[in-house]
Amino acid sequence: MPEAEKKGAATVPAPAGPVENAPKSTPETSPAPTGYGPVFAVPEFRAVFAAHAFSLLGLVVSEIALSVLVYDLTGSPLLSALTFALGFLPYLIGGTLLAGVADRFPARRVLVVCDLVCAGCVAVMVVPGAPIAVLLAMRAALALVAPVFQGTRTATLSDVLGDGELFVLGRSLLRIVSQSALLAGFGTGGLLLTVVSPRHALLVTVCTFLVSAVLLRFGTRRRPARAHRGQALVRDSLRGARQVLADRRILVLLLLFWVPPMFAVAPEALAAPYADGIGAGSTGLGLLMCALPVGTIAGELFAGARLRPATRNRLTLPLVCVTLLPYAGYALRPGLGWSLVLLVLAGAGSAYTLGLDQWFVRAVPDELLGRAMTLNTAGLMTVQGLGMALSGVVAEFAGARATVVGAGVLGTAVCAGLAVAARRTERGEGRGAERVRDGAGTGPAQGVPIPALAGADTETRDGADHDVTGR
Repeated sequence: MPEAEKKGAATVPAPAGPVENAPKSTPETSPAPTGYGPVFAVPEFRAVFAAHAFSLLGLVVSEIALSVLVYDLTGSPLLSALTFALGFLPYLIGGTLLAGVADRFPARRVLVVCDLVCAGCVAVMVVPGAPIAVLLAMRAALALVAPVFQGTRTATLSDVLGDGELFVLGRSLLRIVSQSALLAGFGTGGLLLTVVSPRHALLVTVCTFLVSAVLLRFGTRRRPARAHRGQALVRDSLRGARQVLADRRILVLLLLFWVPPMFAVAPEALAAPYADGIGAGSTGLGLLMCALPVGTIAGELFAGARLRPATRNRLTLPLVCVTLLPYAGYALRPGLGWSLVLLVLAGAGSAYTLGLDQWFVRAVPDELLGRAMTLNTAGLMTVQGLGMALSGVVAEFAGARATVVGAGVLGTAVCAGLAVAARRTERGEGRGAERVRDGAGTGPAQGVPIPALAGADTETRDGADHDVTGR
């Protein structure tokens, strides 16, 4: 048994009473409860969850509406596609140069201001006669702000839910919302555009950002900033990024968040030519685009609701190694039905992120947590955009099917190497263990211990954390 698992005693949430009287448990005695119910019992998380759902649905609608608006104004497929590409490109800039915002200012203020800035950017798009350059600039501004918002929110979850089991399940729920928004948002946006103009559809997004700001302002507590404002913002952000990346354990975990999604996007990027190649038609194309998110939602729900924390922890690295393996099945030239099965299986494998979330939050020093989460978000979106571009380039020469097979084989090999590296970088009790011993791992507001993930004292498609909307 690894050293970390020997230390993985967990506490079970108690309905009331002082922390010192809370019953102790280990996976071998009284296992920690599973399921998402205890997460929703935290009022602050309910506000964060509702805000995420509102803003994300509105943002998906805006992506469709803006793409249609740009095409209507220009008749250019290139500029229409560029509106989607601008959802990826500024992430790296915002996630590195502005990451310090997440730790230098109170989290609630950062989240509310980001929502208001996003609402303002979309409001500019609604103005009649706004030039194409302004529309694209506002789209880029949304993507610039998104990693700061997302990183700050994730770091805040560790304050609201602690860094134990509730944090893992909270992150899982936000990812499930992200995947569900991809399924529901595009359909909602398409229906909305049949009755209103693209500019009027954008008003929906303005409203959802404002609702999100209100929920976060009045539904969450004010907490002090994590770090002092000693340096200029850009210098502090870059210094924080260097500190995060200089830790070998944290770097390996970041790569585990980034690399699988980079390969996982290949079938989605090539869904249109692949559907055409197997004669699936437009209906088949829609099913192929939905299969991976459906598998991801199913995997997250099953792992979060049915598996004990210690079990998820043990499955993390094995799932990393096999999540891309179903893509190799494309070598057998499957029809539409079997292709959907392979994609659902690959999506379900991304449940490994529940374990990674626990390891990551415990590995990062508290004063760097906001910057680390922001960097993680920026890297995740950047590598997904890179993966889509590389898939298109390779498919020009090898074809869609061979490219997906190659992504599965090469991605599995790379993930296996990262899993080995993650096992080698395991260390003894770290920051998370100290926080639990000091009482910082107790539940929010109620003083109730949060069940720690057994073995998590060691140490990304909203794929793993795949969220093309950037929220």
